[in-house]
Amino acid sequence: MPIIDTYRNNVTRKKGEISRLMEQKAKEQKKIAEANRKIHSAQRQMKSTKSLTTIQNRQKDIYKYHEDIAKVENKIADIEHKIAQREKDLQNEQKKVSNEEAKEAKKSAKKHEQFQREQLRSLQNVNHKLVEHSEAISKLQELPKEITVLFFASNPRDQAQLSLDEEVRSIKEMISKSRHRDVVNFESCWAVRPGDILQHINEYEPTIVHFSGHGSDADELVLMDNHGQTKLVSMAALVQAMSVANDNLRMVFFNTCYSKNQANSVVEHVECAIGMNTSITDHAAQVFSAQFYSSIGFGLSVEKAFKQAKASLMLEGIAEEDTPALFVKNEFNASDIFIVSED
Repeated sequence: MPIIDTYRNNVTRKKGEISRLMEQKAKEQKKIAEANRKIHSAQRQMKSTKSLTTIQNRQKDIYKYHEDIAKVENKIADIEHKIAQREKDLQNEQKKVSNEEAKEAKKSAKKHEQFQREQLRSLQNVNHKLVEHSEAISKLQELPKEITVLFFASNPRDQAQLSLDEEVRSIKEMISKSRHRDVVNFESCWAVRPGDILQHINEYEPTIVHFSGHGSDADELVLMDNHGQTKLVSMAALVQAMSVANDNLRMVFFNTCYSKNQANSVVEHVECAIGMNTSITDHAAQVFSAQFYSSIGFGLSVEKAFKQAKASLMLEGIAEEDTPALFVKNEFNASDIFIVSED
């Protein structure tokens, strides 16, 4: 869940707390009104009687009612103190929401600048197109008959729960329908902790490493500690881990929020990577990844698979087609990178 949604939920919760406290205060004020009514009734009885006993009894009642009022007033004062504190908390949470909205606006402004840089980069690569194409053909002939996609899933209990099992199901289903389904080996690892990453990479020797779960806007991957709680892994640590992975590793897929910088950094060590420009919803992540692996399973290039995955979001009416970003190592071109052999 994006951090701004957490702040918005906090705002809603604080407003609810204030509303409940106001209701409590109103109930206590009704008690004071009722006590005052009884005092007035007792005073009228004292004026209308000459019985000393009745007068004394009513005086005792009035004294008790005043004591009750004092207790209720103390309780109201405590409630008002809580209301003041909740209102202060509410202002803080509203300020956080405003700050995050400002960050989002700034990120949107930078997206256009990045698009222009990517366009320039594409134009610069045109001069090397023929050479790269020739190299790609040679590499295509050397593609392995079987590839492994290693799916890392981590969903700490203290984070918003994601439907990662649905994503795995969708990917497996789409791969099973692809032309080269028999050469795509899909392995999933759950409740991943930092120490599991290299362990499973060494065990499965994947061609593609796929991270699914939460990410932070500080370029961190959200994994789990030994107690199932959040364990943040820095971008530098992830890049280092990918740099010393198996020789078969060609691609890293970060299907997590705010993972653009992670993907951009890791292509120093692998041919290509996918990350997210901003936060991505659960459903969008499922649709995008399932179509991407389906296209890879049909023997399409990484570039075409990426574009088809974006198109699948549009076909589903999910307005997040600009969230995924594809990064390629300097000497490569996405249109010439094929993960699965056509043979």
